[in-house]
Amino acid sequence: MKFVTYTLDGGAQPRFGFKKDEYIIDVIRAAIWANEKNGDSSFLEIPSTLKKALKNWDTNFAKLKKLDTALREINIQYHTDGDKPIAVLEEDVQLLAPVPNPQSFRDFYAFEQHVRAARKLRGVDMHPDWFKIAIFYFSNPAALYGHGEDIPYPRGTNELDYELEFAIIIAKGGSDINQDEADKYIAGYTICNDWSARDLQREEMAMSLGPAKGKDFASSFGPYMVTPDELEDAWDDDGKLQLRMTCHVNGKLISDGNTNDLYHPFTKMIERASMNAQLLPGDILGSGTVGTGCILELRPENVGGWIKKGDVVHMEVERLGVLENKIV
Repeated sequence: MKFVTYTLDGGAQPRFGFKKDEYIIDVIRAAIWANEKNGDSSFLEIPSTLKKALKNWDTNFAKLKKLDTALREINIQYHTDGDKPIAVLEEDVQLLAPVPNPQSFRDFYAFEQHVRAARKLRGVDMHPDWFKIAIFYFSNPAALYGHGEDIPYPRGTNELDYELEFAIIIAKGGSDINQDEADKYIAGYTICNDWSARDLQREEMAMSLGPAKGKDFASSFGPYMVTPDELEDAWDDDGKLQLRMTCHVNGKLISDGNTNDLYHPFTKMIERASMNAQLLPGDILGSGTVGTGCILELRPENVGGWIKKGDVVHMEVERLGVLENKIV
């Protein structure tokens, strides 16, 4: 399934939904309908937000799949009218980040090609410990944007960059999670754009701390949280997810990579992140930038410069959807 958080008609109250064909199904309204139609009060136990549902994800996901099955008995288009429609055309909603208010967002550094290129630009060799440790930094969970939302150009930078990534959203939560058990904590996958102000990042990291202000102004996620069962046929014989990742700027293809280049798997990231620490439901772990996945790596003089006001950055990851934002 593909889960979303969205608003409708400019409403401030985020709503919990899932994608069904060209529609977004409102989970709570659909649950009320299913209870009235089937006399099954278990539908009413589904939480009102995705973040809340993730706390007891195995049970809630089963109820959500049951709700999806119940909706197959009706013609969705006849439930799109009135003050409280069950379904709304996806083009008529504003998608937010799938979990717009996580407790934390950890971004890793797990694609070897990007790491090698970035370190070469700084004049340093690969650190041997990178191959042993899945390293990350904490970004700002209060500055998340969804598909179609405008991104304010950050003050103090002349070198705005995108970073093409994908991410997982944590189910259940836990601490000291063993890598062999970690896949049970993956609720789903989403696209991530880790916006970066390279001049600010370079300035602060020269003092051996960060990134901080070079990153914390915005991160984009979406359009959906895609559950692992949707991707069962996308794994290769080596146990790697095979999904093409691309980024266009103003319609021009700039970045082209694949998820299978990930050196450290998400299960290893979960083990590292949860060591001596509590991962919470809804927490986000980013992959880091795929090879060729940013202007820094490709060099601005080769791709038309840094990101400017008015630019539209269009990311697509096969099977996960499209994440597009305009800089304003």
